[in-house]
Amino acid sequence: MWTDGACKGNPGVGGWGAWMRSGPHERELFGGEELTTNNRMELTAVIEGLRALKRPSAVRLHVDSTYVMNGLTKWLAGWKRNGWRTGDKKPVKNQELWQALDAEVARHHVTWVWVKGHAGDPGNERADGLANKGVDAVRAGAL
Repeated sequence: MWTDGACKGNPGVGGWGAWMRSGPHERELFGGEELTTNNRMELTAVIEGLRALKRPSAVRLHVDSTYVMNGLTKWLAGWKRNGWRTGDKKPVKNQELWQALDAEVARHHVTWVWVKGHAGDPGNERADGLANKGVDAVRAGAL
């Protein structure tokens, strides 16, 4: 699975995309919001991609967001332990999305792979295209 978020203005119109491949099977997902942030769209892409899986799965998840990857692999346990507060006692931004992502990740065996965005990784480029399709759909009033 490859996921990506996009935002035109930050905050601004945003979109998210997920491209999934398993053997010969492929699936594309995208969506967006009228007023959002890039980080929210990055999180939403992963949540919706994992949510679309009908049963617990082994997922090799490619993201270009260090925010999402570090949040899940390094910061989440501390946030939960500290009552959803950061190390400097401030509320965690996007808490409801982090909680939704935590629940989705718990259903699956996820291997995280960071890829550099806009650097020619075919899956990342496809997910980026889907995220921008989400932006376009919001602008057109289709979402």
